[in-house]
Amino acid sequence: MNAFTCLAVFSALAATILFSGCATPQQAKRDDRVYELRTYYAPQGKLEDLHARFRDHTVRLFEKHGMQNVGYWVPANNTENKLVFLLAYPSRAAREVSWNSFMTDPDWKAAQQKSEANGKIVTKAEQIFLQTTDYSPALKTGNAANGGIFELRTYTTPPGLLPNLDARFRNHTLNLFSKHGMKNWIYFHKTHDQPAASTSLIYFLTHKSSEAAKASFDAFRQDPAWIAAKSVSEANGSLTVPNGVKSEILLPTDYSPTK
Repeated sequence: MNAFTCLAVFSALAATILFSGCATPQQAKRDDRVYELRTYYAPQGKLEDLHARFRDHTVRLFEKHGMQNVGYWVPANNTENKLVFLLAYPSRAAREVSWNSFMTDPDWKAAQQKSEANGKIVTKAEQIFLQTTDYSPALKTGNAANGGIFELRTYTTPPGLLPNLDARFRNHTLNLFSKHGMKNWIYFHKTHDQPAASTSLIYFLTHKSSEAAKASFDAFRQDPAWIAAKSVSEANGSLTVPNGVKSEILLPTDYSPTK
């Protein structure tokens, strides 16, 4: 075997080792569950009653009927009396079975009736069905934020440009977020049947504090690597529509499985 052949064989072997070593658990097994992001709005003065119902009854009954309680939060600036929470299911069909059995459970009916003895405690409910992106970290529950805060971010792209935004996140943004002290928790696309599914990216970050989040984003935006990646990716125009980036700082509730 001549020197050139030896070098070629060695290079091929090295590449095989390198790429097999780069595989991560989340890449090897994609999280194909269906997630549901729900937002409840309570009447003025009723948010604590809603918390009590979740704390004492709803969370346990969700688990009883096969739903995974992923996390429960309230906005840091909660002017609308909101409760935001995330559930997970094996599939959309399993979700329907779970909710039907939950809604007909006598324990739920009793808890609902008792909690609403003095009036409704939810005036509006919103839901979005989600699935993880191929570049999302594997879901970490428990002490995910290490005593810090969560940030829910929603991006809206022009038609046809969501794959371009995904490529920028996959190849640059996640690593740069980590470089500047932000933790990537989970990244979602809407399921195909949801409004604006082809133009939406929804994800969560965690930070040590609101002040740390601001400092991290300031440093991130000034990073030459980010400026270069943004410039190349937006050579033909912005990857988000005007006002297409929304952010909300969230604080975990005392009964949230993920904090």
